[in-house]
This record gives sequence, structure tokens and C-alpha cells, in this order.
Amino acid sequence: MIKFFFNKIFSPKQYRKISDIYRKIMFNIFSNNLYKLAKLSGTDKITGHCYIQHYDKHFHNLRKKKLNIFEIGVGGYDVPNQGGRSLRMWKYYFPKSEIYSIDIHDKKPIEENRIKIFKGSQTDKVFLYDVYKKIGNLDIIIDDGSHLNKDVITSFKILFPLLNIGGIYVVEDTQTSYWNDYGGNSDNLNDPTTSMNFFKSFVDCLNYEEFIKTGHTPSYYDKHIVAIYFYHNLIFIYKGHNNEGSNLIKK
Repeated sequence: MIKFFFNKIFSPKQYRKISDIYRKIMFNIFSNNLYKLAKLSGTDKITGHCYIQHYDKHFHNLRKKKLNIFEIGVGGYDVPNQGGRSLRMWKYYFPKSEIYSIDIHDKKPIEENRIKIFKGSQTDKVFLYDVYKKIGNLDIIIDDGSHLNKDVITSFKILFPLLNIGGIYVVEDTQTSYWNDYGGNSDNLNDPTTSMNFFKSFVDCLNYEEFIKTGHTPSYYDKHIVAIYFYHNLIFIYKGHNNEGSNLIKK
């Protein structure tokens, strides 16, 4: 009813401006409430998935820190002025942080203060390194990109080594690990080419110091993955120094 009333009084341009002002006011009011911010932004992290409860659990204690947050995928497909819903959510939830993103489509029109978007592929190593140099540091990485299994794995291999110690790498929509059209596999749940099996293998990395195995050389992942959390279609990987040692095995 209110929307109908405002549409009658104001021109479409005026209505959009008033709506933007109202939205910014509400974003600021609920800046410490990720659930409210998700609903205000319209991100599918809450409308299509149940991710917000997990993000709130893992990110709440970080929200007042000055971070560089990097999300793969802007949304809105090839329409230049559409998408960026989760970027705006992160902007208000992390009031002292810079929000960066990449997309294969040009999304410059939706950039705003503390939101910077680069055009390029999530599997282009040269492009990703160039973006990293421009950003400087990466504290949180969120892969909400193509969701193709090969792309998810390639991006992780490139970006995880660039993530700061103490950082968090998040992978969304891992259901595609079971979908053939995305390079997934529901028949062979041990298929090493799927993203889920790629990340499941890191569970052993957590305990590499317990291996009774002659000549094992710890991998980068062995030495730098300190925790993994698996949820429905969502994974959180924590980076640190995995050098706690074994309380029984002496090497």
C-alpha cells in the first residue's frame, strides 16, 4: 500500500532515490544484525540458502576489525547495474573493512564507497595475482562464483596461498559437487575431481603430524589448514600454522 502511494506521488527516479536513502538508513540501523542485513539486501545467502546462521557464527567476532574481504561473483549475470547484494551486506556488517569482488561481467556501475569490483575470471591466475597486488592483503575469501567443480578447485589452489595467516576461505553451493552439469558426481562419492572430495581430503591434513609413514613431506595444505567446517552446501577453511605436534609420535 505504501509503495503504491509513493509511486503515485513521485517519479520513478525520485522513488528510486528515496528507496536508496531508506535502505541505507535501515542498513545502518541493523549493521550488527546479519540476519536483518541479509533480508534488506535480498541476498540469496538467506532467500535461497541457510548460510547466514553459519556466517554469523564464524564472522561475528571479526566484524569490527579492519579487513579486506574478497568475494568471487557479484550476481546479476550480464546486466551491468544488477547484483552486488551480498557485497552491500558485507559492507555494513564489516563497517571498517574494504569489500572487493570479481566477476566475468562488467559490474563497475554498482561500485560504491568501500566496494571495488574487478572484471575477470576466477581461474585466470595472472588476473587474480594482479587483483591481489592491487588489494594488498586478503583476510576473508568467499567463492560464490561459477560453482563449476574445476573452477572451485582451481581458484582455491591459486588464492588460498595468498590468504593471510588467520584468514578464512569460504566455499558456497557445494551441492554442485554432485551435479553432472557442473562436473560433479553423485554415483562415485570418492571421485577426486569433485570439489567436495577435494576439500574432504584436507581433513587428513589436520592430522598429518600423526602419520606413521616414512618419508612423508608435509604439503602446503598440511602446514596451513588448521580447521575445516562442513555445513549443508557450505565449507569454511581456516588458515594458520598447523604445527601443534603430536603428543605421542616423536619425529
